[in-house]
Amino acid sequence: MSPQDTPPQYPTVRLKPKAEARAIRHGFPWVYADEIVTDRRTKEMTPGALAILEDGERQVMGLVTVNPNSKIFGRMLDRDPAAVIDQAWFAARLRTALAMRERLFDAPFYRLIHAEADGLPGVVIDRFGDVAVIQPNAAWAETLIDALADALIDVTGVRTIVKNATGRSRSLEGLSEETIVLRGDITGAVPVPMNGATYMADVLGGQKTGLFFDQRPNHAFAQRLANGARVLDVFAHVGGFSLAALAGGATSALAVDSSAPALSLATLGAEASGKAAQFATRQGDAFAVMEALALEGAKFEVVICDPPAFAPSRQSLDAGLRAYERVARLAAALVAPGGYLGLCSCSHAADLNAFRSASARGIGRGGRRGQIIHTGFAGPDHPLLPQLAESGYLKSLFFRLDA
Repeated sequence: MSPQDTPPQYPTVRLKPKAEARAIRHGFPWVYADEIVTDRRTKEMTPGALAILEDGERQVMGLVTVNPNSKIFGRMLDRDPAAVIDQAWFAARLRTALAMRERLFDAPFYRLIHAEADGLPGVVIDRFGDVAVIQPNAAWAETLIDALADALIDVTGVRTIVKNATGRSRSLEGLSEETIVLRGDITGAVPVPMNGATYMADVLGGQKTGLFFDQRPNHAFAQRLANGARVLDVFAHVGGFSLAALAGGATSALAVDSSAPALSLATLGAEASGKAAQFATRQGDAFAVMEALALEGAKFEVVICDPPAFAPSRQSLDAGLRAYERVARLAAALVAPGGYLGLCSCSHAADLNAFRSASARGIGRGGRRGQIIHTGFAGPDHPLLPQLAESGYLKSLFFRLDA
């Protein structure tokens, strides 16, 4: 056997005897810190290191990446304990993910890697044509970012790769924040065609990767309601729902957001879509703007609210549900008789039933009654890992309100 054929020598970590090994064997991708036999050796392991996971009976379960600084101590990478995590390994995972996206979409604008659901735990990759943005939200991906970037270029042919290392997930992993260009170069926003509109994604300075592909099917449903309608898009970011509505024949669209840069990008998108004359923005706190619009007597045939995650954790669930209820109450007052209200949540801690109940309470407390005509989720480029509820975070409810 040649040296390069020698199996890698990984350290071993072991589950406690009473830890739930069955869930991991059946596909659950995480090992929590309180499930691991900890000693001085495990505590001193380098974040992002690789290790062989054994159950309480010392039966091998697979290859994991570990982070002693995180509540998620281990993330399953490969059921083969002898797997070599290198550029070729990344390329195989990327090819599998790419094959599905190319079947689903006729242009290279989509989420290419959706973390655990695509076999790369803690990693998000969004593709914007020749530009890709990697979010390495786990320590192992930070350690192996160069191999991942090289594999990404080889598999997809992208020319520019941005590393967006920001957000709550990285802080939970004990990682620092930075946004840098890893490969190629980029200047200015990237135009993104979607649902007949053109969006402008700031991949260096925008929220997350610069654009939210997950709402694509929900934008498309709202678009079906928008023909001939006045549309209000609250928490609009770069004009997600409003630009889609204009592409669907809305007579006007008003985008509301607290971020001036985001609204500037939305305006650029309206111009690129040929809809600048029908598009307007209003910067400010969304709750305050909705209250002001109500005092002005404003009415819209379609109102969409897509707020940030009000309940990012179980600890924030009660406060988050109250916020969703308040959004629904204020928004309902702005819907014209017989009009439509779309409400969204990207909080994985608030499940569909809880979000639906909060939305219905808010609509009722706003003096309106409605019927749910559609329930939407993230697009298929954001696949759901059945064993991991957190991978299915997005919910959208569309109501037709009373006349």
